[in-house]
Amino acid sequence: KYYPPDFDPAKIPKLKLPKDRQYVVRLMAPFNMRNCETTSGRLQKSGQHQGRAGAVPGGVGWRSGKGFPPSCSPPQTDPENTDYTMEHGATRNFQAEKLLEEEEKRLQKEREEEELNNPMKVLENRTKDSKLEMEVLENLQELKELNQRQANVDFEAMLKQYKELEEEQRRKEQE
Repeated sequence: KYYPPDFDPAKIPKLKLPKDRQYVVRLMAPFNMRNCETTSGRLQKSGQHQGRAGAVPGGVGWRSGKGFPPSCSPPQTDPENTDYTMEHGATRNFQAEKLLEEEEKRLQKEREEEELNNPMKVLENRTKDSKLEMEVLENLQELKELNQRQANVDFEAMLKQYKELEEEQRRKEQE
């Protein structure tokens, strides 16, 4: 580039940008979702869309995105639950893993509440847990024994045989 001799970079005016400026970014949908009823489209997990990132009230997130109709908002980050939430419009497609995790959490909460109120329930749960643990250990031991019966490979003998073959080849080469 050519800079004239009278060029002074201090004379170039600074841009006045808003503090809550949003940036255009390429993003991928974090889960499969169905758009709202007005548009019958679907967004795949691996589908790339153009969105705007910037200051979102209450944390990090996206503000808007192409590929999302105006009546649907793109997913917002939810740091508290380490997940994404839909504000309005689009709905998540069925996700078995998430439902299973939520069910496990609910069952764990119910169990803890029962144990707080009933000391006998604590004892019953401990005995059930110990029985289950013993069964798991027994099954593991059976599997180990089964593997030992099926695995008749003697690694020491294999290594010894390999070393003998190497020594024999060296002797032949020397001869």
